[in-house]
Amino acid sequence: MDTTAFDISPEKEANFSSFFYRQLFVTPQAVTLDEVDLSGKTAIVTGSNTGIGLECARQLLDLGLSKLILAVCDEDKGEAARDVLAFGHEGSIIDVWWLDLSYYNSVTKFAARARTLYHLDIVVLNAEVCRNSEVFDEYTGYEEDTQVNYLSTMLLAILMLPVLKSKKVDGRPGRLVLVSSDTAAFAKFKERDEEPLLPIYKEKSKKPDMYERYATTKLLCQLSLSELARLVPPSVAIVSLANPGLCYGSGLLRDSSDPMFWLFSILAERIIGRSCAVGARVLVDAAVKHGEEIHGHYMEDLWRPFYIHQKERKLPSHCGES
Repeated sequence: MDTTAFDISPEKEANFSSFFYRQLFVTPQAVTLDEVDLSGKTAIVTGSNTGIGLECARQLLDLGLSKLILAVCDEDKGEAARDVLAFGHEGSIIDVWWLDLSYYNSVTKFAARARTLYHLDIVVLNAEVCRNSEVFDEYTGYEEDTQVNYLSTMLLAILMLPVLKSKKVDGRPGRLVLVSSDTAAFAKFKERDEEPLLPIYKEKSKKPDMYERYATTKLLCQLSLSELARLVPPSVAIVSLANPGLCYGSGLLRDSSDPMFWLFSILAERIIGRSCAVGARVLVDAAVKHGEEIHGHYMEDLWRPFYIHQKERKLPSHCGES
């Protein structure tokens, strides 16, 4: 793996002062048709019926994308999103595919369906949940944030890599982008010394801290993708993490059952948040610009990627069952 040094590092960026500065004073620029033309390309965006995923899908279509697949857990909402996106993009094909990250079976069936595509160039894994209380998946037994944001997302990422490799038609590697978050930098990850690690996420917490749980799922994705990028060369697919920042209207808190928590969070989003359209620009940039130099890197709105060094933070050697 190339460990090219960039002018930023986790130490410089992963703090609250940098977070507030980026939120309040930095506006990512949109990718334009003068820079990128996606004619003839096919993309999948998960969690794309609303929020950041919907805006990411819209911006890919604005760049001339020929075929878009909206991967959603509610097909009716997906159809409504397709109708919205179709306006002004009549020359593009927009399909709605069912994907529920609560079920491993749904993930494997989705990947199998993707293998039927003629070609595939871009996959953006954006779907996630953020609950304010512990909910355990009735099928796997894992806490739902962990199941959706980490376990199923990484399973889908791994399954999509051979699809991207086999479906490239112009010799250029496809793109796999995982949506990340500033919160990963603030995760305490108290479970780091557990061996095996994963079974701890099947146990009910004495004092659930769901902000910490959400942050930990994002950190686990970062660490896992870093290892994945080390094992899989960019000739297979260029994999990266993209942080859209805190965005209002993202729908991330749609599963909240606490009205006060929801109200406080919405107010915070409106005060320092950016729009989903602006946040989605970071995802699109990672998906359509740059080259192999971003493989295994974390992208954010200053367009200066940095490498997540394995020696700094890594997963325990035995993660246990999944």
